[in-house]
Amino acid sequence: MAVSPARKRTERAPARPSTRKAATEGGPTRQSLKSAQTRGRLIEATIQCLVKVGYAGTTTPLVATEAGLSRGAMLHHFENSATLIRATIVELHERRLRAFRRSSETTEHEPATMVAAYWKQVHKPAFVAFQELAMAARTDADLAQIMRPLQVEYRERFHDEAIALFPEWQSAPAQFEQAMALSQTLIEGMATGLMTGALDEEMVPALLKMLEDQIRTLRPKAA
Repeated sequence: MAVSPARKRTERAPARPSTRKAATEGGPTRQSLKSAQTRGRLIEATIQCLVKVGYAGTTTPLVATEAGLSRGAMLHHFENSATLIRATIVELHERRLRAFRRSSETTEHEPATMVAAYWKQVHKPAFVAFQELAMAARTDADLAQIMRPLQVEYRERFHDEAIALFPEWQSAPAQFEQAMALSQTLIEGMATGLMTGALDEEMVPALLKMLEDQIRTLRPKAA
């Protein structure tokens, strides 16, 4: 999806009258809920298109078709491809953070459980869609301009939440940073390797076990 240089504004659109009315009355209006649902459909359609045809093949007419909407209806919610892509990246980041919270809050932080949860996450369409965007941003300056500040914001939020969710690592911040970086690099790299055929699937269990053992080595003894 080529981001139009002439119209690549990334700021949030001003609130519609119905949204301001809802805020005044203390709850969302029916119209604002319908608008949010339509925006959600378009973002989900964008994710599906990225998975099916890649970034280069993801056009606004294709997204509208995937969402079951007219292009005019889509432009009512997203004025151009830049605003749609920005909203999609934000949603992908939110999904990743929600998954991280769920896996962290419902376990005893046993490395095997955490590694398994992360491995499961990178097999979902959202991961594939994000990888498409990340790779395309390497050579697409307009996409990179949208993505980079969002990546910085995401890293800061992820870091803050990780520290709060894993208090047992507070005595070893350097090792915690290493464990998080190692987990992300290895698991996401393995997932990409499987998608491209660079990794033999039979090696996956052993590599994940090596990661679990390394996390245990880094983890503070008191944990």
